[in-house]
This record gives sequence, structure tokens and C-alpha cells, in this order.
Amino acid sequence: MKTLIRGGTLVPCTPDGAVYEGDLLIDGPRISRVGKVPASALGTASGGGPVRVVDARGCAVVPGLIQAHVHLCQVLFRGMADDMPLLEWLQRRIWPFEAAHDTKSLRASAELGLLEMMLSGTTTILDMGTVHHYDEVFDACARAGIRCVGGKTMMDAGGGVPKGLKETTKDSLRESDRLHETWAGKASGRLSYAYAPRFILSCTEAVFRGTAERAKANGAKLHSHVAEHPDERVAVRNALGDDDIAIMRKWGFSGPNVILAHGVQLRDDEAELVARDGTSIVHCPSANLKLGSGIARVSDLDDRGVSLALGGDGAPCNNNLDPWVELRHAALLAKIRVSTTSLPAKRAFRLATIDGARALGLADKIGSLEVGKQADVVVTRLDGPHIEPGGDVYSKLVYACTARDVEHVFVDGEHVVRHGEHQRLDRDTVLAASRREAKKLTARADV
Repeated sequence: MKTLIRGGTLVPCTPDGAVYEGDLLIDGPRISRVGKVPASALGTASGGGPVRVVDARGCAVVPGLIQAHVHLCQVLFRGMADDMPLLEWLQRRIWPFEAAHDTKSLRASAELGLLEMMLSGTTTILDMGTVHHYDEVFDACARAGIRCVGGKTMMDAGGGVPKGLKETTKDSLRESDRLHETWAGKASGRLSYAYAPRFILSCTEAVFRGTAERAKANGAKLHSHVAEHPDERVAVRNALGDDDIAIMRKWGFSGPNVILAHGVQLRDDEAELVARDGTSIVHCPSANLKLGSGIARVSDLDDRGVSLALGGDGAPCNNNLDPWVELRHAALLAKIRVSTTSLPAKRAFRLATIDGARALGLADKIGSLEVGKQADVVVTRLDGPHIEPGGDVYSKLVYACTARDVEHVFVDGEHVVRHGEHQRLDRDTVLAASRREAKKLTARADV
């Protein structure tokens, strides 16, 4: 089917940074024209039906937003893990809750998170799951229509890990391999796999080396947390005698297929190594603030050539999964960290679009509005009282737009959100299931 998005302010996120008024034509799953679309280009849909027209006057038409670090398994814990530093937060709350998940609660958690993110314009995620039941997350992503790189978390070591999360190395690798074989490439290619050792304190060298070897062989991504919190950094040095970046590099866990969340505590020498390796760092500003981790040196990392992306992290350390909040925080915090000229709005917006796509190895498919790319497109209003009357479009998008301004979302050309309503997930059903399963999970959890 063809869809004409007519009369919007196009923000293609191409290298020239241009913004202009025009149209965008979607033909099946791909973008076929950007700019002026003549009537002769419309024709009819391949099935013989009429071309659908979406009125985008008063709106920006932007690439689908990308969140390169989220935890769908944690959405049911929102509001249940406040005011604690990272390691205590994990051991006292997050890990016991994750250990209490069954298939129904994990499905409800995933669906609630997907509903929230897609309604706010998120079209692609990199998700780190819990240890068990990750088929439920992939299934939810397939049904919701989102693009997902994801994988079960891996935990074969560490103190304070509940019995329900502790794995053997063999089982952890075997289950990850099964998930990769089962789900990679499914849902018309929207799903792909990432091996996800949780972080260096909860995984053995064998897991890190094993995943690196597998990813090299099968093309999967590698995902973990790194250099997040000052207390964590001390704990890593005390346990292993060095910092996580250095150790993980020795174990083969670095390079363009590796995406690491946070990097708040990175030193200059570590930043240089990350840049040289081509490893990506995902900035999670809200989570870094709430857990007291600090303000990541994003502008400095950018200057050093580090590949960067943006993510909301988990609902209990944020407590929302709104990419517009992360964009605003990323731009504002960079100015406090360095200067008022750091990370201007045009640069910040790329973190959630083409840079996020590049970090996930998907820049040839998504992240910008270009002919031939997959039609992951968001139409968001620019005419609300909190945005008008004028000014720079990038400034509006980064500093003023919110999730409630998103009108339409397309993934692979499918109109998955229409006038703020999800077309695949029923809001009332998802909310009812999340409330029911959250109560059951809380009763089961040892907190």
C-alpha cells in the first residue's frame, strides 16, 4: 500500500541537516519519495486500492526514534525501586522482581513498555531482558510491530544474585544460542539478536568470551552495561583488579558490534580506546540522574569520535520510557557538564535517529528519511501551545516536544499508531493485564 504524508516539515536527518516543507511517499515497507511528490508518482497501491493520505500540516515528519538501551522486563516495577544507588537498587529490588517473573508477567511488562514507547514515537529498541522467558518479549515485539534488537540477560556469577536468576555458563550460552536461532530475522526482519551479559560483576570471563566468539560467527550484536556508577567502579576494581572496559577488551568484548550502556565514569584513556575500537556508548541521562550515577561526558565523547546513541533504560530507574524526555535531558545536561554551546539541538536529535541506527548496525535501513530506506517514520505536532509560535525546528523537537504531540507512527510502512492510538495493541487490555500481573509478581517477589 502507498501512503502519502503531505504538507509536513521534513526533518530527514541527512548529513546536510536540511529541513524543508514537503511530502513523503511510502510504498509498501519503504520510502519511495522525499520532498515534492507529483501526482504522477502516486498511482495506486499495489493491491489496486487508493493511496492513503496523511495530513501533516502543522507537524514535523521525522525518522522513527531509536532507544538503544531499554529493559522491557522491568516495566511492571515502575515506582517500586526509588531512592537507592545502583548496586543496592539491583540487589534489593530489581533482581528479586526479575526472578519472580513468569511468562504472563513478562508478557504484560513487555506489552506495557511497547505501548508506552510506540505511542511516543519509538520505532526501534535495543532491549536487555531478564534471564528467563525471553521468547515472550520477542513475541510481544513481533505482535506490537516494533523493530527490536534484543536478548536475554546473562548472569552466571556475582554476589547477591537470587537463585531464580543464577545460571550455569553452559546453560546461559545455550539458551542465548537457541533464542538467536529461533528469533533472528523473524517478523519480516524486524527482530534481531543481541547477546547480553548483564555487566562484569554478574558474568564470568567464559560468558564474555563465548558471546564475543558467537557474535563474530553469526553477526549478532553484543550488549552490556559499563562504567555506570562510582560505587560499581570501585566494586569492579576490588573484585577484578582493573576497570571493566580494560577487562572486557581483553576478553574480546569490543568493536563495532558492541553497544555498551551508560559509560558515565569513563576516563580520557578509556574514551580513546572506545572510539578507536568503534564500540558504541548509549547515553541514558534520566537513569543516570535517578540512580545518582553522574552526568555522562557525552559532548566530550562525541568530540573524541565515540559512536553514541540514546536510551531510556528501565522504568524503575527513570521512571518513564519517553524518548523526548531523554533528548531534552541529554541536551541540557551537556551544557551543565561542559558549556552552553555543547550538544546543540540539531546534534542531540541525531542521537535518537541516525546515530542510534548506526550504533545498532542499521544505518543503511533506518535512522533518516531517504529513498529506499525502511519507512520508519513519525509525524509529531509542532503547533501546540507549548511549542508555538516559531523558532528553530530542531529546538522545538528537542526542548519542547513531548510524547503527547506524536500523531502517527509508521514501522516498515505500517501505520502502527494513528492519531495517537495504537493499531495493534489495545490500551485497556494492556493496562488491565499490567495491573493484574504486577500485583501477582509483587506477591511472589522476595523483597
